[in-house]
Amino acid sequence: MTRAPAEGSVRTAPTVQGATSTKARDWTVLELPMHDPRVRPLLDELAVEYDTRYGALFGHAAAAEELNRYPAEAFTAPGGALLIVQEGGESIAGGAFKRLDAETTEFKRIWTHSAHRRRGLGRFVLARLEALAADRGYRKVYLTTGPRQPEAKHLYLNTGYQPQFDTDADPDTIGALAFTKDLRPNPGYHVPPLNQ
Repeated sequence: MTRAPAEGSVRTAPTVQGATSTKARDWTVLELPMHDPRVRPLLDELAVEYDTRYGALFGHAAAAEELNRYPAEAFTAPGGALLIVQEGGESIAGGAFKRLDAETTEFKRIWTHSAHRRRGLGRFVLARLEALAADRGYRKVYLTTGPRQPEAKHLYLNTGYQPQFDTDADPDTIGALAFTKDLRPNPGYHVPPLNQ
């Protein structure tokens, strides 16, 4: 059973077979609480990214609202997690998941630092999140991305996620682009009910 790290502690996330490359050897994956300062680069750059792409559409306060929509505890074990990938002590990518129901998790905050894109970090983060979610007993992933994030849409389509929308439609007419993916279950773990 995976346990939440003690306050202020860090846990290295499990290794995913087949998800590493020669570049990944220098990457450190940490499972951290939302308030850890190593998470701040993820949240700060996501806010800028969301404001740049969606500020005119939803208003500039919308990014902060989205990033603060869920309590930090939603992204902690046993039902959730927040992973940060570091290289040379710098946070360069990350992602999180939270519980939707006993079998389904929702991936959130998947991010690669703008200076580190096109290095396979998005795929690497997805693989790590999927493995950890399966280890925690989830059987299915649900996630959404915005209509103005075509690179995210293509990442999910190219990593086995099933679109829950018409891929030929104009993304701006759809709104949030939802995807699902089945995970291979880990029979040795059961996700406890909420509030336990």
